Amino acid sequence: MSELKKEWYVVNTYAGQENNVKNNLERRVKTMGLEDSLFQVVVAEEKEIEYKNGKPVEKVRNLFSGYLLVQMIMTDEAWYVVRNTPGVTGFIGSSGKGAKPFPVAQEEVDAVLRRLGRQDLNVQVDFEIGDTVTILNGAFEGSEGTVEAMDDEKKEATVLLILFGRETPTEIPYIDLKKIEE
Repeated sequence: MSELKKEWYVVNTYAGQENNVKNNLERRVKTMGLEDSLFQVVVAEEKEIEYKNGKPVEKVRNLFSGYLLVQMIMTDEAWYVVRNTPGVTGFIGSSGKGAKPFPVAQEEVDAVLRRLGRQDLNVQVDFEIGDTVTILNGAFEGSEGTVEAMDDEKKEATVLLILFGRETPTEIPYIDLKKIEE
């Protein structure tokens, strides 16, 4: 059996019940003492400004109706608690018949968290000021540059890129950078 580790899973819920299920699950984690196997429950919601009668109205829009992201260690107990939380209809990536689900690729979860502005707080970087990095996503994907500055609070690095023949400082999220081994 492989070593169990903290990974993300997609949980299916009744549409419109995502926040209720999130609250129920977080309450159950506390009452059952599962804080060491269930870590985060995320409802992928974005705030939107809609104009009604010429006035701005803030609305919350669910990006994935009927789904939650749950960061957990897939122990038998944690799996049982999530599956049997009211409003949960199952896990995505499970064949059913008692089979545990497959985790979601970390890159996919990072993309969702980035969109929600909830960058994973523990982004581990293997580069430092002066290192050459390659950009993995965004408008400058595939470009290389030198790390000029790092902002651990924003989780961004200022990278010097050669654009139109001159060095241009550009802020890039840590998660989108990879050190080039020399």
